[in-house]
Amino acid sequence: MSAFEPQIVSSDLDDIIAAVRQLQQDGGKLPSERDLAEHLNVKRHQLRKALELLRQSGDLKPARARRAPTALPRYGEELVRVTNPIEVLELRLLMEPGLARLASLRASSFETARIIDAATTPENASSGAVDFAFHSAIVAAARNHLAAEFYKMLRQVGVDARVKIARTAAPTCPKRIAERDGEHRLIAEAISKRDPEAAEAAMRAHLLSVQRRITERSNSGAFAA
Repeated sequence: MSAFEPQIVSSDLDDIIAAVRQLQQDGGKLPSERDLAEHLNVKRHQLRKALELLRQSGDLKPARARRAPTALPRYGEELVRVTNPIEVLELRLLMEPGLARLASLRASSFETARIIDAATTPENASSGAVDFAFHSAIVAAARNHLAAEFYKMLRQVGVDARVKIARTAAPTCPKRIAERDGEHRLIAEAISKRDPEAAEAAMRAHLLSVQRRITERSNSGAFAA
């Protein structure tokens, strides 16, 4: 595909994303990043941002990892040693309501549909995996690259065995899964309606519910090493 004529598009990320999606529909496999940047007549750093947003939204396969996917950077390892489940939830409470607000303002129709779909847990699906997919879809739709990277690291710390949030926060009984899905659907509905206040409030209420359960388990000794 490197032999095609350059196609001039706007450097706006939405236009770059739309152009990449069109190329996927036309030919399937994309050329190298260098050839693609030349074809679209955009800077490579702009293209990288667009490709990362496509990966976060599920439209593009993740780039090949340079390290094991479970490996934490050095500062991540330090955080695992000094933090606890309550601190992780406190930070999520500071971040995610604002990201839900941004998602309600910035999400594309595809991203909104992805959020709505992830709000309901399919039968026999992993509760924790569904929860992560839902929240990650919202973070991707917020389209804040720095926040997305920080959130990825925060959740990675949260699922570390030494912090043990994954084993305690993800519901397993059908009743609690249904309750959580209901909370997720309220968030998704607010985002789909482009209602930033409702999206922010629904996300905050959901995370406060999670925080209460984790606090109760912590007080009962569930997090004892």
